[in-house]
Amino acid sequence: MNEIINNAEEKVQKYFKKVDKIKELNQEKVLSAFQKYKIGLEHFSTVSGYGHDDMGREALDNVYADVFKTDEAIVRNHFVSGTHAIACALFGNLRHGEKLVSVVGTPYDTMEEVIGTRGNLRASLIGHGVKYEEVGLAKNEEGEEFADLDGIEKAVDKSVNMVTIQRSRGYSLRKSVDIETTKKIIEIVKSKNPDCICFVDNCYCEFVEEKEPTEIGADLVAGSLIKNPGGGIVEAGGYIAGKAEYVEQAACRLTAPGIGREGGAMLNQLRLIFQGLFMAPSVVSEAIKGAILASQVFEDIGFISTPKPSEPRTDLIQTIKFGAPEPLMAFCKALQYYSPVESYLTPIPDEVPGYDDKLIMAGGSFIEGSTIELSADGPMRPPFAAYMQGGLNYAHVKIALNGVLKELGIQG
Repeated sequence: MNEIINNAEEKVQKYFKKVDKIKELNQEKVLSAFQKYKIGLEHFSTVSGYGHDDMGREALDNVYADVFKTDEAIVRNHFVSGTHAIACALFGNLRHGEKLVSVVGTPYDTMEEVIGTRGNLRASLIGHGVKYEEVGLAKNEEGEEFADLDGIEKAVDKSVNMVTIQRSRGYSLRKSVDIETTKKIIEIVKSKNPDCICFVDNCYCEFVEEKEPTEIGADLVAGSLIKNPGGGIVEAGGYIAGKAEYVEQAACRLTAPGIGREGGAMLNQLRLIFQGLFMAPSVVSEAIKGAILASQVFEDIGFISTPKPSEPRTDLIQTIKFGAPEPLMAFCKALQYYSPVESYLTPIPDEVPGYDDKLIMAGGSFIEGSTIELSADGPMRPPFAAYMQGGLNYAHVKIALNGVLKELGIQG
């Protein structure tokens, strides 16, 4: 193993203790929900057709609601992605003439088409008559961008029906929004308009901290099952959790009014979704440890990488700013080679639906597009940053980092 990696590993051991503590707290929370709803083998069976009277599906919703400390949840393999789950939450709860405000800057690229600032306008929220505004980010003396609390207070009034808070940074270099900051944002919004729905895009963030947004005041959250809460084994799907009326409105958007949460055959996926949730706290902790190690390695060899090794974590993502396309492509090439699936492929930049720039994507994952598995991607635009995420186990991340250093020509 490269000496640079060994030295970096020694430096970061002290940060792993907190990661392990959070893992244990979240594992206990999940186990408690399984015990509360007496999950048994009967809940892994499934029904066909319309999916009526599926006791396993109902139990799964109840377990998720308990883990997220909410009234209700809808957990379905029918959500094709995190973006789909988020879109259902937004379309289900916003009507013509109502206003949505993104309070942490411009959302992730795929959300631009959902909202209507880019793409098929007629199909978007704006195309359906929803008004939309953004609160830009603030900057500190070092040029770091973060949530502008003063700007949020000025922007929110009685005319705002929903705010959306994207916790993870997406393809930007801003700070991800931790639970404490999320709580402050929600308190500001509710002080200006108690009826405003506080929606949180929770992708990449589940089980990274001790609490979820719905435990500190969020009305509604959504995420993907091929990210954190799927534990690396769920094949497809997403979830929405929150107050009963908002979850039901979102469910009606996924299925149809009159059906809501009561229909949808689970197609023999229940056991995997239950098991993935149970495994999630441990898998997430392994990925976080890998991200901390990567942060230290890239800092030691002179690249700008965020978050720093010592910084608290709120999502899986580790950003490495390369400044040019060549090292970004070399990084992705190495990560692909050290993947368990399709290691023989070489990633190249290409167009991807929902994105404006060409992307380069690396990660031979067992589940296509799974970002709880070790992967990396980035848009081919300045500052040519790689967004590394996931890792089913820490050892794999360590081996892959060794391969990255070789590809970059860095000897240790």
